[in-house]
Amino acid sequence: MDYSSLIAPAAAEMRPSGIRKFFDIAAEMDDCISLGVGEPDFKTPWRIRDAGIKSLQKGKTSYTANAGMKELRQEIAAYMERRFGLSYDPLGQILVTVGGSEAIDMCIRSLVAPGDEVIIPEPCFVCYQPITTLTGGVPVPVPLKAENEFRLTVAELKAAITPKTKLLIMPFPCNPTGAVMEREDLEAIAEVLRDTDIMVLSDEIYAELNYCDHPHVSIAGLPGMAERTVVVNGFSKAFAMTGWRMGFACGPREVIAVMTKLHQNCIMCAPTTSQYAAVVAMRECDDEIERMRQEYDMRRRFLVSRLNEMGLSCFEPKGAFYVFPSIQSTGLSSDEFCERLLYAKRVAVVPGTAFGDSGEGFVRISYAYSVSHLKQALDRIESFLQQLREEGVNG
Repeated sequence: MDYSSLIAPAAAEMRPSGIRKFFDIAAEMDDCISLGVGEPDFKTPWRIRDAGIKSLQKGKTSYTANAGMKELRQEIAAYMERRFGLSYDPLGQILVTVGGSEAIDMCIRSLVAPGDEVIIPEPCFVCYQPITTLTGGVPVPVPLKAENEFRLTVAELKAAITPKTKLLIMPFPCNPTGAVMEREDLEAIAEVLRDTDIMVLSDEIYAELNYCDHPHVSIAGLPGMAERTVVVNGFSKAFAMTGWRMGFACGPREVIAVMTKLHQNCIMCAPTTSQYAAVVAMRECDDEIERMRQEYDMRRRFLVSRLNEMGLSCFEPKGAFYVFPSIQSTGLSSDEFCERLLYAKRVAVVPGTAFGDSGEGFVRISYAYSVSHLKQALDRIESFLQQLREEGVNG
């Protein structure tokens, strides 16, 4: 069989995740410290685990409604109102998905037709561009700049809009940069969009991991924006529930209906046990969110300080659990830096280019790890930088 002629071109041309490349190499090394994967080092809180266990003990193992258990959708609606001031009807404006990634997939496939353009601010999470390509849409990358703290500006947005623009993806707080869009930033973006038919996919999976002086602001909460915005969120980051694969989308009734139809045919429903656990997460665990957020905040400040001290320029991220230092002073490309660091010092970080071409000259370091883990890794990185300086002098 000539499989190269059988596999769909868009699938064949899809790049493998640059995040996993270095993680997989590191997994085969002895004494390697990985700061590469964005997964909380916290265990899922016991209250949540107990709810899942009890649902199994009671034999609650059947399919649920396609859109998710009614009780869970009601709790999500209450959570979105309580935490972010967003109002959604649980019976028509909320879809429970298999992680936030499925919600992103369903949203893009529901809105984007062949030839439609999707504006994607970069560096960003790896899935937006390949999903757009699989639909026949046209990704339009917008390189964000370190001098703007990797925020999307009005000028950058206006330059990317064409008559074919269908969707703007807003990935804030951002993976990999940790960038946050403040209310005034979002208001300026909203002003550009109001007189268009452009929809917004606001990926807010890191909304609870916000280290500003005020809570996260969603673009959906601004005047006139709820009708054109699908908000994607989930349980993986805020509740340390990565393996439970639970996410959700909230948005206009007409869009959620189409997303639910796709979900029915592709997935059926999110895992039942995970949904019972998620009910308790939404209802009882605001305190757990804050406990983990404070710990991440301490690690964030420690990491930024150490990186700047050792000569890797790093702006202060205001969200998520990543820092995105510049490695341009080393004279190495992002891939070269990561590969040499991995083999010389047994520390795995992710090249910025894994998140788009504009990530060149940067690396992503996750602080979803213990402080002792971070200290040991930073000592090795500092030793590596000293080694590079000595090579430069001797060379």
